[in-house]
Amino acid sequence: MMIGVVGLGLIGGSMAKAINSLQDHSVYGYDIDETVIRKAVLVNAIEEELKPDMIPLCDLIIIALYPKDAVAFVEKYRDDIKEGSVIMDTCGVKKCVCDGIEPIAREKGFWYIGGHPMAGIEHAGFDHAKKALFQNASMILLPMKRTPIEVVDIIKQLVEKIGFTNVEITEADEHDEIIAFTSQLAHVLSSAYIKSPTAEKHRGFSAGSYNDMTRVANLNEDMWTELFLENPDNLANEIDGLIERLHEYSAAIRDNDETRLHDLLKAGRERKTLIDKETF
Repeated sequence: MMIGVVGLGLIGGSMAKAINSLQDHSVYGYDIDETVIRKAVLVNAIEEELKPDMIPLCDLIIIALYPKDAVAFVEKYRDDIKEGSVIMDTCGVKKCVCDGIEPIAREKGFWYIGGHPMAGIEHAGFDHAKKALFQNASMILLPMKRTPIEVVDIIKQLVEKIGFTNVEITEADEHDEIIAFTSQLAHVLSSAYIKSPTAEKHRGFSAGSYNDMTRVANLNEDMWTELFLENPDNLANEIDGLIERLHEYSAAIRDNDETRLHDLLKAGRERKTLIDKETF
């Protein structure tokens, strides 16, 4: 296939590197930063720059941009995208992107499959992109209705070839509800946690727990602001629920209620064990 990758940051750059290493496809890439494009060519992440006149030639275009920019790209090139080709985004929220792209896909006769690679690190940009980023990770796919199974299977096989070992098929509402808990809430919590004045004195007193809690506080605030505000109700509900549960622990500790605190901790441990069993 001729594959275009739009946006050569951490995810797009890693996608380009991983797919181009297969040598089964020709990968072309675009980034707003021309230096990144040149670097991507030099390290064999892409064959060359993806130019507008090449869009009608692409069998698959992977859009690794922020949600609003992903929709804007499809709107801009709606008349150039090849009929029967596939557009896949990699955005961390899905309803706003699906709602924006699916009507265009239906009108213009190409297929749209929403995508969310559940992989990443706390650093952004092409310099941190690596072809092994997706090893043993999950990929969430959201095919538009009536997408032929063989089209979905082409994408499924491609992502498995670059390292994904689990592919989940879902819909936008379910995705955004779950991702508010599994990803977005964790970033909010980490950002709030590191703001404690005590954090300035952590050296020599911290280990794995501190590192786990603070890792994703080193986030891209531009991207995460957009992601949070495109999923406001789900995320706010998760934050409010967490605050209520934390108040239970705080009250038990302030009241020196040993039995209540013990029960809260026991319930948390048992729920973790139960969920892990259900997962595996």
